Amino acid sequence: MANLTCVSEFVLLGFGGGSGTRTVLFLVFLALYAATMVGNCGMILLIGVDAHLRTPMYAFLQSLSLLDACYSSTIVPRALGTVSFRGCAAQFFFLSFFGTAEAFLLAAMAYDRFVAICCPLLYSVRVSRQLCARLVLGSYSWGALNAITQTTMTFTLSFCGPNEVNGFFCDVLPLLSLSCSDTSVNQLVLLGVCGSIIVGTFLVVLASYLCIISTILQIRTAQGRHKAFSTCASHLTGVCLFFGTVFFMYAQPSAQSSMEQSKVVSVFYTVVIPMLNPLIYSLRNSDVRRALSRPLP
Repeated sequence: MANLTCVSEFVLLGFGGGSGTRTVLFLVFLALYAATMVGNCGMILLIGVDAHLRTPMYAFLQSLSLLDACYSSTIVPRALGTVSFRGCAAQFFFLSFFGTAEAFLLAAMAYDRFVAICCPLLYSVRVSRQLCARLVLGSYSWGALNAITQTTMTFTLSFCGPNEVNGFFCDVLPLLSLSCSDTSVNQLVLLGVCGSIIVGTFLVVLASYLCIISTILQIRTAQGRHKAFSTCASHLTGVCLFFGTVFFMYAQPSAQSSMEQSKVVSVFYTVVIPMLNPLIYSLRNSDVRRALSRPLP
């Protein structure tokens, strides 16, 4: 079917309101974005220069910080105002790419914690640098594949009517509601592909943590249980925040009555979570705290 698009740009409505509301939102987003970049770039630098943090676990964390910095940079600079049709497609692509890659990376980090706690004597064999690199590369590859699929299917639709996106960024559900094409196939693909990615990566995380909890409960001393749990507490916190908001956004019916709630949640998982992750992984991690206290080489 030919693309009959006559829309040249999209207007990102956000929460609406007057110029005063938009100014406040701009300042809030600017502060959150600055904190996100400082925290994640600082984590990338710290892991890169500290020899004590050159392990697979921190290689995953460094990749997560990179994804969060890129993810936030894709959303925040264009969170309010207008965006061209091609700019919207580019933002949509990178949003899908970084979001999908982060889901797979969190699953890889859960496997890393599973081996570290359940099979500690085999950790260096099962989680080698080569496997770590393959898991990170695989996360990016799945992210690229999903992003290409979703972007191609969405932006070959016709957009010939309203151009006001009811949100802060070019997300799939608001865009499908603006199309004057039949979007039933797109919705099926969204449900099948994105649903499989979200559920599949979540099941890997869930299975890993069920084994981890079972192993921790078998440790006889309270000190040993606390030490074992502390090694994965930060990752578990990050997983709950990420998958909790993603399930809320994409696993619920896209009823118009829930759009305002969805916009609040979308701000949380695209802006707030990338800012919180460096704090979660640094404040709850003794190795990172010790690295922060050491002078740079």
